[in-house]
Amino acid sequence: MRSIRPVNLSGRKSMASNKKYQLVLASNSPRRKELLGWIDVPFIIQGSDVEEVSDASDPVQFALDIAKLKGESVWEILDHKLNPLIVASDTLVELNGKILGKPSSRDEAQAMLEELAGNWHRVVTSVFIRAEVDGQVRDREFAVETRVKFGEIPKDIMIPYLNSKESMDKAGAYGIQGKGLTFVEALEGSYSNVVGFPLYEFLNHLKDFLPVSGSKENWRECFQC
Repeated sequence: MRSIRPVNLSGRKSMASNKKYQLVLASNSPRRKELLGWIDVPFIIQGSDVEEVSDASDPVQFALDIAKLKGESVWEILDHKLNPLIVASDTLVELNGKILGKPSSRDEAQAMLEELAGNWHRVVTSVFIRAEVDGQVRDREFAVETRVKFGEIPKDIMIPYLNSKESMDKAGAYGIQGKGLTFVEALEGSYSNVVGFPLYEFLNHLKDFLPVSGSKENWRECFQC
């Protein structure tokens, strides 16, 4: 799912169309920081403390709503002399229509993992991009889905994992890039999407979003060094 649309924001002065962008990651996630760093474009981090709420019952729309909230909140507080291009993201786990967010306690983390054990579930990561393009503030948003299958989780694996506290800041109470990988029996789709940022899909959307002149291979020239 994706969209590009102009946004009318009163009071914003237009940036020069030839001014290069400052890439801004609207997240304090170390996983997203690492993944975005692999595109070899300098960026700054400005996390969002916006309340992550949505009326959407559909997991994809829920994730899209939260990423947009994060991106818009960061857009409002930045110095626009930077000519920012903001990237915000949200990841959630869905099992049989139930959205599993970050656990609030060890017991909740264990309950989530026990629900996921032996089952396929869906990981949805949304991405929201905002920048001024050709004199207009424009948005793009999309979401990527990956299916993950957990095997059974015996106590000798479950208890050390809970003791590590790795589960406490992750949707669905696990991170595939860490010890949570010991639960994963199969995966269909993007691995980086499960980590928390669909890198391949993001690059394709970014190249299409940017006002690149000439070959799209020159997209990095749109950014400040």
